[in-house]
Amino acid sequence: MAEISAALVKELRDRTGAGMMDCKRALQDTNGDMEAAIVLLREKGMAGAAKRAGRETTEGLVGYRLADDGSKGTMVAVGCETEPVSKNDEFQAFATKVLDTVDAAGVDATSEIEAERTELAAKLGENIAVAGAARFEAVDGGLVAAYAHPPANKLGVLLQLRGGDAELGRKVAMHIAAANPQWIDRDGVPADAVSAEREIYANSDEVQSKPEQAREKIVEGMLGKRFFGANVLVDQEWIHDSGKTVGQALKEAGAEVLEYQRFSLAG
Repeated sequence: MAEISAALVKELRDRTGAGMMDCKRALQDTNGDMEAAIVLLREKGMAGAAKRAGRETTEGLVGYRLADDGSKGTMVAVGCETEPVSKNDEFQAFATKVLDTVDAAGVDATSEIEAERTELAAKLGENIAVAGAARFEAVDGGLVAAYAHPPANKLGVLLQLRGGDAELGRKVAMHIAAANPQWIDRDGVPADAVSAEREIYANSDEVQSKPEQAREKIVEGMLGKRFFGANVLVDQEWIHDSGKTVGQALKEAGAEVLEYQRFSLAG
């Protein structure tokens, strides 16, 4: 077996980021062949990354890029397991590369950097995952806007608005980040979801204790305030002015939300 010097081990560590003992063992297994040792570490690292793939990634970064004229916008969420790794230069560089890739070629292009993701996971010893990606292109006079919640930047929203301006778009994105609506308007809510909620309210002690002739009206009121008001964007209380709904704020600005996507690494 070839003598493995400390300098050789250090060189391999510098080139791969693997642990000192892993580097020494790889060099021993490859009889001091640096390039073969790098391949061996990569193979072992990819196997380790596969084992880590199921672990939760509740840390990381949500980042976005908008065209100056609002004609296009891209947002990605890249997750890791711990806060220190989210601040690691190599992790942040990878997150930027994911954003660049999606911005240039669309959400399916993340497959092009899968090998790089796997290698980084092996090097950093954590599961690294592209948790979400979206790219919107404005249509029919639309405007793309975005918001990422500081300072952690683990929560963000990309949306397309028709009417209004970039500032309104950012405010609506901020609202969606905070309030997490499930649908834009009532037309988008599945009928079975509405029926299920209506039945729950109708059978509740709160309603059953009221006169029968008043129950239907009470149920509709509860449905509007508790279900639609909590889950439908235009029915939600506007976080920037509690005296109006999001729908009222949009109407005043002559605007409507066409689409949105919300990303949250915290779950």
